[in-house]
Amino acid sequence: MASLDEIRQERLRKIDILKEQGLDPYLAKTERDFSVSELLVKFDQLEKEATTVHLAGRVISLRGQGAIVFFNFNDGSASFQGLLKKDEITEADFDLFQSTVDIGDFIEVAGPVFTSNRGEKTLKVASWKMLAKSLRPLPEKWHGLVDEEERFRRRYLDILTNPEVREMVEKRSKFWQIMREFLLARNFLEVDTPILENTAGGAEAKPFITHHNALDLDVYLRISPELWLKRLMVAGLPKVFEIGRVFRNEGMDAEHLQDYMHIEFYWAYADYEMGMSLIEELYKEIAEKVFGTTQFNIKGFEIDLNKKWERYDYVETIKAKTGIDIGSASLEEIEAKLGELGVEYDKKGFNLNRAIDTLWKYCRKQIAGPGFLVNVPVMMEPLAKRRADDPDFVERFQVILAGSELGKGFSELNDPIDQAGRFADQTKLREAGDDEAQMFDQDFVEALEYGMPPTCGFGVSERLFSFLMDKPVRETQIFPLMRPRE
Repeated sequence: MASLDEIRQERLRKIDILKEQGLDPYLAKTERDFSVSELLVKFDQLEKEATTVHLAGRVISLRGQGAIVFFNFNDGSASFQGLLKKDEITEADFDLFQSTVDIGDFIEVAGPVFTSNRGEKTLKVASWKMLAKSLRPLPEKWHGLVDEEERFRRRYLDILTNPEVREMVEKRSKFWQIMREFLLARNFLEVDTPILENTAGGAEAKPFITHHNALDLDVYLRISPELWLKRLMVAGLPKVFEIGRVFRNEGMDAEHLQDYMHIEFYWAYADYEMGMSLIEELYKEIAEKVFGTTQFNIKGFEIDLNKKWERYDYVETIKAKTGIDIGSASLEEIEAKLGELGVEYDKKGFNLNRAIDTLWKYCRKQIAGPGFLVNVPVMMEPLAKRRADDPDFVERFQVILAGSELGKGFSELNDPIDQAGRFADQTKLREAGDDEAQMFDQDFVEALEYGMPPTCGFGVSERLFSFLMDKPVRETQIFPLMRPRE
């Protein structure tokens, strides 16, 4: 078997052959009349009229039989068969095809279409052109790229050779399309907000820091667009949403990445009860229009989004599954329980809030859903409105599916005095070593002082898509971040 270097050298030699014939092996333009998928729709008419058509695509197979060559090519929309016969094309063109074309090359072919004796739709080549000569061989059709690292590093080949990966890319696009169409149909306005910020806010996460040379200051990559979008509520826009990238400088696992797609919407004059109704409707629509079903097997859980969505009380669920009453338990008691349960956690900056959250995550993994987590203590959520009937809790909801949180929303805190106090509490946590606690955003507090209407907000990341695909989130990114080659 020839080595990669030998194959590459042979293909470079074929480029020289093309150039010796005065041909450019990397043309900028093609005379293509139709995509293959368009041709297939019009095939019967074109065959009947014996019309000469121009098609283009990547050669994916070659079968030579002396004076006859069969080949298949694909233009990204579909595959088609070509037939090259030595007695029906110039000898020079036939020989040049034989001596220069390899699997992986992009070519243009022209001629009439017909149906072969085997019933296969075919183009009889009258002329052809090289559009782009490949220098490296494609992975084997049936084996493709097996090593995960190489699959992610050469994702373009993974998509090319693995129909399931291509289907995933197409579903991913449709996932965001359905989200967008759903909100636009309900009169939400799509907006875009800054990615570089002076203050990272809107979520509990460690930000990425970079330097802005023109202004000579350090800035953060946003961890959430939330505080910007809520400023638009102050501005009088009643319904807004944004789909965009967010960045969190934290650990990687099957559910978490550092940069990913995220959507948030804000809805004036609505509360979290209205938000839950809208989100249940949205998730069902995503399931039906993207996946064609509301039933999923995710991480061993059987999920049906058409079932009744349950309500899970934060305090009562933890108490039922661990025996811990978080309303009265100390940090030491919760740490002892985590040790008893065998739960590992990062002790850096560990405090009562983090301890309660870690205990909840242990409980959450046992819940199939679909449903909403509600009745979260105010100390766990610095941006949500307090419950009117019990101000120690907030009007927050989180979607629970297959043991994980897949979307969070709440009645937004619009009291600037309360918000400033919550930010101050978060500042104390940061000073004590919790680098995920939120920063004090004085500009946002100032905006609230101008008045923000009652508002429901909600956000969810592409992790929802990965769960519905039942794959690790890194697998469902098109180009996941990779370490440089050593």
